[in-house]
Amino acid sequence: MRIRFDEQLARLNTELIQMGALCEQAISQAAKALEEGDRALAEQVRPLESEIDQMERDIETLCLKLLLQQQPVARDLRQISAAMKIITDMERIGDQAADIAEIIQAMLAQGYVPEDVGHIREMASEVIQMVTQSVDSYVRKDTLCARRVIAHDDVVDKCFDRVKQVLIQEIAADPACGEHALDLLMIDKYLERIGDHAGNIAKWVIFAVTGGHEGETL
Repeated sequence: MRIRFDEQLARLNTELIQMGALCEQAISQAAKALEEGDRALAEQVRPLESEIDQMERDIETLCLKLLLQQQPVARDLRQISAAMKIITDMERIGDQAADIAEIIQAMLAQGYVPEDVGHIREMASEVIQMVTQSVDSYVRKDTLCARRVIAHDDVVDKCFDRVKQVLIQEIAADPACGEHALDLLMIDKYLERIGDHAGNIAKWVIFAVTGGHEGETL
């Protein structure tokens, strides 16, 4: 019985990794679409979000089976409970990547392609790293890695604050660019929120391993 249970736990880990990879792909494609002015690439993010939603449902079903059909010990119970919380954050990451892509599609449809989106590329890279490491820390039960992810959220927050100030200055200098500057600010805000969700995942990892919480989850 325990062997079967461990096999299902291994499957849970594999599916979480796959879901995390889809989240990373969605974020990366959205950022690349803006950088390259590629509307078709932005349109491909929505199907990725649908895959992420389906994986959330599949993993939730697997977690419920593990809880109902097996008799997990406290450590296993925490791991399964944490997984159910983690997939909620990953589903929201998928939603926000799709929201970013929709903004990009609207901007490109209006013929607007920003000349410098280095800040978006930087933030996207930072949050992808956070998502990757948070899921990896769950699979490896690595609380040190999880705490590094939580600490890294400060880097993303500072990056967002810098971008906000730059865009405010651009609007002040040329009010005509205000609408598109606000679009870019919204994209950066979504990326900042994705960083928050990655931090939440890391906090649930710590709970799964130690039974304690690392600060408040959102």
